[in-house]
Amino acid sequence: MMPEAAVTTITPQPDVRLELDLEGIIQDVTLSAEFPDQDLSDWIGKPWVETVVDPGSAKVRRIVEDARSTGVSAFRQVNQRFPSGLELPIEYTAVRLGRKGLVAVGKSLQAVAELQSRLNAAQQAIERDYWKLREVETRCRLLFDRSNEAVLMVRASGFEIVEANPAAVRALGLSTTQGQSPSGDLLSQVSREERVEMTAMLHRVRDEGRAPGILVHLGTTRQPWLVRASLLPSQEGLTYLLQLSAGELNASEERDGVVLHELIERSPDAFVAMDRSGTILHANAAFRELIQVGGGLRVEGERLERWLGRPGADMSVLLSNLARQGTVRLFGTELHSELGATTEVEVAASGDPSDPDQHLGLFIRDVSSRLPEPSDDSHLGSTLGAFTDRIGKTSLPRLVKDAVGVLERHYIDSALRQTGGNRTAAAQLLGVSRQGLYAKLNRYEIDEEDAPSRPPQKE
Repeated sequence: MMPEAAVTTITPQPDVRLELDLEGIIQDVTLSAEFPDQDLSDWIGKPWVETVVDPGSAKVRRIVEDARSTGVSAFRQVNQRFPSGLELPIEYTAVRLGRKGLVAVGKSLQAVAELQSRLNAAQQAIERDYWKLREVETRCRLLFDRSNEAVLMVRASGFEIVEANPAAVRALGLSTTQGQSPSGDLLSQVSREERVEMTAMLHRVRDEGRAPGILVHLGTTRQPWLVRASLLPSQEGLTYLLQLSAGELNASEERDGVVLHELIERSPDAFVAMDRSGTILHANAAFRELIQVGGGLRVEGERLERWLGRPGADMSVLLSNLARQGTVRLFGTELHSELGATTEVEVAASGDPSDPDQHLGLFIRDVSSRLPEPSDDSHLGSTLGAFTDRIGKTSLPRLVKDAVGVLERHYIDSALRQTGGNRTAAAQLLGVSRQGLYAKLNRYEIDEEDAPSRPPQKE
């Protein structure tokens, strides 16, 4: 048989042990390691009641009397004062040892007292925070109820109206019960032909965090309202906060702005608004589709040249022409998507050169599927082919020099055509200095009047 494991019983040690005579006079003192710096020699021969803080002396007398008469006393808490001046709450009990006297043992309650103090402080802090929260809720409720603007709280899961302020109740003609919030379905308040648009706007707020306001007809009278939505978390799940502005919008400009914004957002051509440095301020859905970004990636704040332009000086040419002329038409370049695809595009842009803080608007059209226009490459090929007939009549160095001249002139003409006759921009495209370009123009007798302007392209 296996020997049984020895069982060790751990007996908690007292923090203070007092040996007393039957009259309660201290004969000896033993302290635990919790009190390493206390010298208690002055306690020897002194009555125990003189070492505690009043009214603890009455409790000490009761402990001594109970132990002397019954053999053991009940636990009582007293504040023990040590010679160093330290005062601690200690819970004592005493036991009679026959005629030898009494033994009193005590356990320090300092840790319990600290926990109680922390608990009381935490309870007070919770109570203060609770009343602050109640104050904030009261203020929000007052603002919600007294606002002149109609406001609705709608549950995101089923578009159920959770709350409506008095302005919304009056404006939409909602039915209410005394002391209760109005109930009903939001979509039932929207005209049938506009419910799809309303649902799409709310879904976009849920997915992207925001969406432009829309003009819809609400209530029994189907009056026009401008509706803006935001998403709020709540204990019952996500909730929409709908702000309703009067259908007249108090100004036709605001309504026209909303309509214009929606038209641009639905445009089949990509639209980008940017500042003078080329930083995107707004981009519509068609642009996001061309550059193949999802709803999680924000293009606002990024530079347009991240996606637009061929290797070279496309963006600098575009910005310089806008700064000089105010408009750019039929500017051919490339758009690079996040997934590596490249699309041939055509840019039409406008801005106000006189405005130091001008914003630029660009319409970007995908022309990759457009039929190619007749080019002068066939003419170039026939011209170069004519050099074959000169073999044997002209030396090879002369043939090469003439062919290089034809090619050089062809590329200069193409660069001038792409930049609309802007020689500085053409030099940047060709990778030569402006002085070098002027020298080549003189060499090939290309006068300013002969500089080709970019021809319009048929759609």
